[in-house]
Amino acid sequence: MSGQHALHAFDDGDALAEALSASIAGKLREAIDARGEALLAVSGGSTPKRLFEALANEALDWSRVTVTLVDERWVPETDERSNARLVKSLLLQHKAADAEFVPLYADAATPEAGIGEVRARVKALGQPFDVIVLGMGPDGHTASFFPGGDRLSEALDISNTALVLPMRAPGAGEPRITFTLEVLLKAHSLYLHIQGNDKRDVLAAAEKPGSTLPVASVLQSGRPLDIYWCP
Repeated sequence: MSGQHALHAFDDGDALAEALSASIAGKLREAIDARGEALLAVSGGSTPKRLFEALANEALDWSRVTVTLVDERWVPETDERSNARLVKSLLLQHKAADAEFVPLYADAATPEAGIGEVRARVKALGQPFDVIVLGMGPDGHTASFFPGGDRLSEALDISNTALVLPMRAPGAGEPRITFTLEVLLKAHSLYLHIQGNDKRDVLAAAEKPGSTLPVASVLQSGRPLDIYWCP
């Protein structure tokens, strides 16, 4: 593990979710105390379900928190594959029901057609985010930085000021929309949430010099990262 990264290892997913939830909530409280509001961007998929359930019960002024996604499948919220649907059903509940949610999907046929509207939404949120929580796939993707992505090099270019980009890739399923690397690296607090020994192996491979796995762009950026892992 690189020196600038902190690895937090847990016995199971419940213990991880409770600890990561508490850490995120603490960062959100600090932001609210400092400026009266907080910005949180989360990732979808199956891994964060327990985290969302735990975070939804954290005691803080959720009416001052804006939640969005790091990336999204280009599907409406009625689709079971929608990350927005997952966030609304598990995170924006209980105490967190008062948070504002800003989706990355727009009512357009393609992410290319809707990108202008989504960029305006994200730009209006301001930068940097207080907390960004990343996930990682077994192929080494994080956000929608997929191997073979049609705009991967553009997304990983830290001089790119686009904020969000469309992404299409063989392993992505649907077309996607994703934050750029530059947005991720500017966050006040950046987390990587992974589970499984296979993910630990991918992480180790991504930290090796010369790795072409997309997540290496985060791991080798020099940006401190809190990694939460369990078997």
